[in-house]
Amino acid sequence: RCQLVIDASSSMYYPDAVKAPSGAAQRQFNKVEFAVHAAAAFVQLLRKQRDAVGLTVFADEVRITEQARSNAAHLRHVMGHLESLLATGAPERGQKTSVVEALHDIAQRAHRRSLVVVLSDMLDSADREAEVFDALQHLRFNKHDIILFHVVDRKHELELDLQDRPYTFVDVETGQQVKAHPAEVREAYRTAMAERWHRLKLKCGQYRIDLVEADINAGFEPILLEFLTKRARLY
Repeated sequence: RCQLVIDASSSMYYPDAVKAPSGAAQRQFNKVEFAVHAAAAFVQLLRKQRDAVGLTVFADEVRITEQARSNAAHLRHVMGHLESLLATGAPERGQKTSVVEALHDIAQRAHRRSLVVVLSDMLDSADREAEVFDALQHLRFNKHDIILFHVVDRKHELELDLQDRPYTFVDVETGQQVKAHPAEVREAYRTAMAERWHRLKLKCGQYRIDLVEADINAGFEPILLEFLTKRARLY
């Protein structure tokens, strides 16, 4: 049994669509599109093995919950949910990340041991970090095996690799704005992000959770390889 968990909060719809030089719309994968395509690949891999697949989609609350099943009608239903996520487009600002509630919900619903695959940028509010760790511990307490794919645009979100000019940074979940020059804050920003990743990595190691950085610019191969390696160890 595998439960796929997708974060569909506002921050997952970064970056916005871009235009090709010819003028035709050419969307670079944003984080939620990357997560959805990865989840669809997992569904196909699991279908070939006749494994049961479930789906949870959350933003500020749990939006979709499908228990793990393996019949063809259920798998088509799951794929339909994934297609709907791609077709919906970015939500209005204010759809905050609430990974805490989603993880607790899965821990309570999935009574039998499962492989839980979480695809999220983990951008819950900083003051809820301890609650996120408690939710991850809840899953492990119920004997679930977990892979947490930290979906991120490494170049911009972790390295702040932007042009050296003033920017107005907008929090897509709260609307808060901060004016800053990347060159002036880059070092402090990178340090803060590295420390956050280190804390997450330590907690995941403590709870025996596989943590994988899923850079949307690096392609799907790294996360598919990690998924298959984890599944091979389990079965």
